Amino acid sequence: MDVGTRIKELREKIGFTQNKLAEWSGVSQTHLRRVELGQQDITVGQLCLICDGLGITLSEFFYTDDENENYSEIISKLTPKQRQLLMEFISSIISK
Repeated sequence: MDVGTRIKELREKIGFTQNKLAEWSGVSQTHLRRVELGQQDITVGQLCLICDGLGITLSEFFYTDDENENYSEIISKLTPKQRQLLMEFISSIISK
């Protein structure tokens, strides 16, 4: 996952400009722009500030719907027996 692209995606999703996110997060607009363009790295601390500005957790930042699609694709390739074994395994974990 490209962090800069993800920041831009989430920022645009809630209708924030770079300036507004910079203001809400306390990260400079110049730095934010460079991160989104892939020209500069970001620290975990800065990413946490940006997540706060976006109103999300760090965990939510890294979660994408694509991950669910990947699991669905993998499961669809399993044989019926493999699916049954997978469900039994999941059930055994949940019931503990």
